[in-house]
Amino acid sequence: MGIWNRVKRIVSADVHETLDKLENPVSMLKQYLRETEQQVEQARQALAQQLYLEKKYETLIAEAEGVVVKRARQAELAVSRGEDQMAKLALQEKLVAENKLSLYRTSYEQTKQQTAALHQQIDQLQEKYQELQFKNLVLVSRLHAAKTQQQNRELLTSFHAENAVKGFARVEAYVQKLEAQAAASEYFSALGTPVQHVELQEEVQKQLEQLKAK
Repeated sequence: MGIWNRVKRIVSADVHETLDKLENPVSMLKQYLRETEQQVEQARQALAQQLYLEKKYETLIAEAEGVVVKRARQAELAVSRGEDQMAKLALQEKLVAENKLSLYRTSYEQTKQQTAALHQQIDQLQEKYQELQFKNLVLVSRLHAAKTQQQNRELLTSFHAENAVKGFARVEAYVQKLEAQAAASEYFSALGTPVQHVELQEEVQKQLEQLKAK
């Protein structure tokens, strides 16, 4: 029994030493959740920037398309008037606008693809965050249950039932002694009553006469 108790104390000491070296598990879980939440927030900010770029490119594309159409009409009008120099300038600006329009459209498509990929990443992050929140509730609940179980086990280990049993036995013996004293007092008290004393004497006399008759 003594060896078993020493083994339990050694194991318990090793466990407590290991736990002491760790950080607070609940604080660690909260930190992991905060880090994931920060990642989700950063992704949302990046998404907002992507949506802004999409709107910006849409505006640039519309402006470039307007310049192309306007310069094409100006070139046609200049040619109809025989103003070749004006027509060249209009066509030059039209070509520049077309080049810009091509670049804007390419960038716009790339931005839309990036936005779609970012949407997917945010969905995955949010799903992971919700999963971690659920795991946090489960782990915290299990942690509290484990601590309670450990405390109960330590309480049971430190509780000595022998003392309680001996205490009850002493009280029971005391009660039995009082009961015996009360019974004895009642018996002798009954013997001392006049009526019973007379009856006793009559019985004694009766048995005496019976003995003499033999």
